[in-house]
Amino acid sequence: MLQTELTPSAEWGSEQDWTRLAAQSVDAAINASSHAGLLSRNFVVEVSVKLSNDAEVHSLNKAYRGKDKPTNVLSFPQIQPDLLETLANTDDGEALLGDIILAYETCRNEAFEKDISFSDHVSHLVVHGALHLLGYDHENEIDAGLMENCEINALATLGISDPYAEQAQSR
Repeated sequence: MLQTELTPSAEWGSEQDWTRLAAQSVDAAINASSHAGLLSRNFVVEVSVKLSNDAEVHSLNKAYRGKDKPTNVLSFPQIQPDLLETLANTDDGEALLGDIILAYETCRNEAFEKDISFSDHVSHLVVHGALHLLGYDHENEIDAGLMENCEINALATLGISDPYAEQAQSR
């Protein structure tokens, strides 16, 4: 079972059901990954999603990644990827995969620049962040390809177009 906890800051507004969007995006990411079996285990898999702003994400990016700028999404895994498949149960019936935090201004600007809907872009970034919690990365071409395929498959289940289609055509 999956439990997604959402903490939105004021600038994210209430026009969109962010709680539902985050839960659906995390679920889609896990199901598109090689760790889909986590959701059928005898404990609750928990993911925390915080919708924040550039200032907070900038501070976290500087403190934890040494990058002195905001970014669209950060992920903070709580379970080592090599231990995900060996999780059998937990002391309290829950396993916290980790935290995902998004920067409002950066996400909004990227959606505008890419001419895509803000909610679709946020869904993509939550999927991306959730895959990082599961050990996926894009540090080299092979890993990036695996992660992108998971993202494309997860987003397709949400009715969202392939965000990498334009890049693929230019290769």
